[in-house]
Amino acid sequence: MGTTPDAPAPARAPLPVVDGTPVNLAATAADGLGCHAGRDQLEAAARAAGKAGVLDQYAADYPKGPHDQPQSMCPAFGSLRVGLRMRRTATVLSGSACCVYGLTFTSHFYGARRTVGYVPFNSETLVTGQLFEDIRDAVFKLADPARYDTIVVTNLCVPTASGVPLQILPKEINGVRIIGIDVPGFGVPTHAEAKDVLAGAMLRYARLEAEQGPVQAPRGGRSERPTVTLVGEMFPADPVGIGMMLEPLGLAAGPVVPTREWRELYAALDGVVIAGIHPFYVASFREFAAAGRPVVGSAPVGYEGTAAWLEAIGAAAGVPAARVGAAQQKLLPAIRGALAARPVRGRITMSGYEGSELLVARLLVESGADVRYVGTACPRTAVAETDRAWLAARGVHVQFRASLEQDLAAMAEFQPDLAIGTTPVVQAAKERTIPGLYFTNLISARPLMGPAGAGSLAQVITTAIGNKGRFDAMRAFFGDTGQGYRAGVWEEVPQDRPEFREHYQRHLAKLARQRKAEEMA
Repeated sequence: MGTTPDAPAPARAPLPVVDGTPVNLAATAADGLGCHAGRDQLEAAARAAGKAGVLDQYAADYPKGPHDQPQSMCPAFGSLRVGLRMRRTATVLSGSACCVYGLTFTSHFYGARRTVGYVPFNSETLVTGQLFEDIRDAVFKLADPARYDTIVVTNLCVPTASGVPLQILPKEINGVRIIGIDVPGFGVPTHAEAKDVLAGAMLRYARLEAEQGPVQAPRGGRSERPTVTLVGEMFPADPVGIGMMLEPLGLAAGPVVPTREWRELYAALDGVVIAGIHPFYVASFREFAAAGRPVVGSAPVGYEGTAAWLEAIGAAAGVPAARVGAAQQKLLPAIRGALAARPVRGRITMSGYEGSELLVARLLVESGADVRYVGTACPRTAVAETDRAWLAARGVHVQFRASLEQDLAAMAEFQPDLAIGTTPVVQAAKERTIPGLYFTNLISARPLMGPAGAGSLAQVITTAIGNKGRFDAMRAFFGDTGQGYRAGVWEEVPQDRPEFREHYQRHLAKLARQRKAEEMA
């Protein structure tokens, strides 16, 4: 893949315009496709309005579980976060105002310091097609090559259901790339997979550019050694540590996808091997496969994980087996020593929605923990199979597309010394006097890879398990205060009102009978 030094990008031939599915404008004329519409109604409307191809691809890439939707945040937060982290990238949302407010609030809460563009609409502009024209006008106004390399426009639920055809936006304006994606809550299950929606779209665009001729080199120049592209957001120290582990193989760590700058996409596609650290980036892996790059699953976590990963990376990159063995002999003793020096003792259940849950579970098992259950909101993929099989062979139940109910049932069944999970799981654990740790902030925000990751979780987990006595003391002191009918804020002593519950149950039963009668009619 040819690249040029740090200089303005060479003039490129315009990318071919990909004809989108014809839009059925009549299907968008029905009112009522607001946020209050049900998932099935929104999906049916989107298919009728020309989005069937998009939704079918999402269904293949991100298969749902036995339930319709994992209980997590709006999926569009994932793609929004990817765009906001990139240099010289403008982000525009098209959706209901309440959704845009929530997404922008959350993005700034997590540290974004970028403006989020918004194209408002009402029923008239939505059904007449004027919303698309407004989006197009906004994109033309934003397309300043002195400020931006890329503009990302995202349809949320209502514009997707109404068939707003972002696919027919110009692919490039004044040298600024235009990428339009649909990220409806009824089509993309989790925010983790929405990251892949945008990352995959960007990789496809960059791959087509590279196929046409020279492209920009990375900001720091091309690596002298063949590189391994890392797929999945991770703790900032982990790519550095991975690079140190790759050095004895004659390799270097390449960019992390999702990237922080457009030009890094070319370097990512130029990697000799793709390390699928997070296994749910299905669309991204498809683009790497189209570029002829092999994908290796799992990650260098723990002793066995690191040994197997180095061997797999070496084989995919054509590194001689003797050199791989020498690298293992150099790196593995330090990992074994770190695991032995900082063991983890206790029974643990774990769940999360980041995509790294299986890796963390592997590290905990090698640290000595009795891990009984791992739940992840992400789907089972071919790239996740190595870690799933390793955990299953050690008696760990792995639940893909886990629901909150499944996570809570596992905690009730296994009675762990520590529950690692999402906010509601941790809350439920503490109500049962079981110590709990929030996965995103307290577990995934630590190095996991190689010697630095070995033993990195021991202190926080051992400390948390040691707090069991504090929870027991609080339960003994407060008793059942704040539970059941005593929950909430009271000016007087709480009183049970069973007659209120009975009245409400009768009301619900009446509504159910009415719905049944309407269905039969």
